[in-house]
Amino acid sequence: MNTFRWCVFLFVCAALAAPNCLAQNTNQDDSDLRAEVQTLRAQVAVLNQQLQKLEEKLDRKGGAALPNPAALGSSSSEPAVSAYSAKPPAIEKQAPSGGTAARSAASPNPVHGFLERKPGDKVTFFVPGGELTAYGNLDVSVDATTKGIAGEIGPDNNPPVGNMGWMPALSTNLSYFGVRGSQSLNGLPFKFIYQLETQLDIAATSGALETNSNQSNVVKGGLTSRNSYIGISSSQWGSLMLGKTDAPYKNSTAKFNPFYAMIGDYQVIMANTGGDNRVEFGTRLDHSIWYQSPNWHGFVFDALVSPGQNRAYNSDNIAAGESDCTGGNIPGSGGTVPVSCSDGSFGLAASASVSYTKGGLYGTAAYERHENVNRSSDITGLYPSGNVFSQLLVAQDVAAEDAGKFGLLYAFKTKTTIGGIFETLHRYVPADLQFQNERQRNGTWFFASQGLGHNFSAHFGWAHAFRAPGDPGQHNDSNAVPPGGDPATDATAGAGVDNSANMFTFAVKNKLSKSLTAYFDWAYTANGPAAHFDLGAGGRSVTTDCHDAFGATGGLTSNPHCWTGGNLMGVSAGLNLKF
Repeated sequence: MNTFRWCVFLFVCAALAAPNCLAQNTNQDDSDLRAEVQTLRAQVAVLNQQLQKLEEKLDRKGGAALPNPAALGSSSSEPAVSAYSAKPPAIEKQAPSGGTAARSAASPNPVHGFLERKPGDKVTFFVPGGELTAYGNLDVSVDATTKGIAGEIGPDNNPPVGNMGWMPALSTNLSYFGVRGSQSLNGLPFKFIYQLETQLDIAATSGALETNSNQSNVVKGGLTSRNSYIGISSSQWGSLMLGKTDAPYKNSTAKFNPFYAMIGDYQVIMANTGGDNRVEFGTRLDHSIWYQSPNWHGFVFDALVSPGQNRAYNSDNIAAGESDCTGGNIPGSGGTVPVSCSDGSFGLAASASVSYTKGGLYGTAAYERHENVNRSSDITGLYPSGNVFSQLLVAQDVAAEDAGKFGLLYAFKTKTTIGGIFETLHRYVPADLQFQNERQRNGTWFFASQGLGHNFSAHFGWAHAFRAPGDPGQHNDSNAVPPGGDPATDATAGAGVDNSANMFTFAVKNKLSKSLTAYFDWAYTANGPAAHFDLGAGGRSVTTDCHDAFGATGGLTSNPHCWTGGNLMGVSAGLNLKF
């Protein structure tokens, strides 16, 4: 009996233990399966990264873009098309800001979760039917600059007003944040693409721009204040976009500029027709439609048209849909009464560029034209006594302006890069207005960069602005009487004056990480007696220019003093983070 009871007891124990044993075995099998799945996913991620790198390498060599089947292991039957960049590939590394999506981003995998991080260095996430990438540029520097005009005396025998010595400052150097993405379109051989980009004011508070020489309604810190667009893109046919962007003329030579948004940026002289803070042919064009080709065996072609949207034939109105006059100025900035857009406002604009890349060689040619550029304030400023002769010239001072350039660059295997640009600027006014035409001249730029050990690099640049046919004066360089002028009151302009200039820049950079760079920069602008080129034109929040502290309220009534012939100098040290 005891033996029987023991047998029953052992049977019951076995029956009770069996499910636990089975459960343990099942859990063990599930654990092994999960481990195997994780291993395969890791391998897929590595292969995706390798595939992306190979496609980018092929694209840089000028090969046709390959369709990327979403991701390895996907069961999707829809062919994927590479998302297209809004920027030429030659500018990808420098990323000056505008429209900088990569030309070879991969398509989304439908098995991925919403906002799942895509493998790679970029901040890219999978979204249903597409991808979303966040990007940005953060740059702040500590500067010390001087205008170099302390010893000058004006026509009224008075010196400049205010601090003419060295002035320290903190500058936010063209920082921005943006998102860009692409969406597939139900099997069509192109994608919907978009980009939204905003300026960031790190060292200052965002607001309407106001200086002692300018008062603007544009809030650069507002949402989508920078390059923003929507469009369609095909790896075979290129991209068509609508919105606002840095023009092809500006983008074509961006990789020639290792001092981008720093003191001594080449935009101080290159594409800058008047020597002001505005860069007429290195600008962003609103209300634009543009096309960018794919890489055809090393060749890339970009073209843009921006309708004037101006109600006036002479462009003296604010363009429909704009906050300020076109051309980077404001109503009344030329000092005219009644207030109008008479200081560089233009109508229709067109811009195009073509580039070729092979190995270390990069060559480009570009052209841009602005129609009906209104500079009649130059005439009214020349004849403060109201001379009748000036009325005959005002209508003539609305004319087309254009710019053309070509550049060559070569990157040697020794980590040495050299390049140069020749540029010609024209304003098409009649002969009787050439005496005040400061907008027509030639310019050159040369730079050399050398990679050094321990992630250091050194950069040198030299820009030269040749003389223009004339000069409107209106500053301390008044030394001639315009045609039909009164010698007692109108000695404000002259033909053949020396308004040439040279700018020299030197910088040392150190890459602290893949995305973070520290830099030290020195720049010097030597102006001819009638020139007023500055330091930092084209985007820096703190610009050293020709103006003194007189009338610092800004706008039409400020009557700011601009002093020509200054020898401006500055030093700058900063940090730049790109992601």
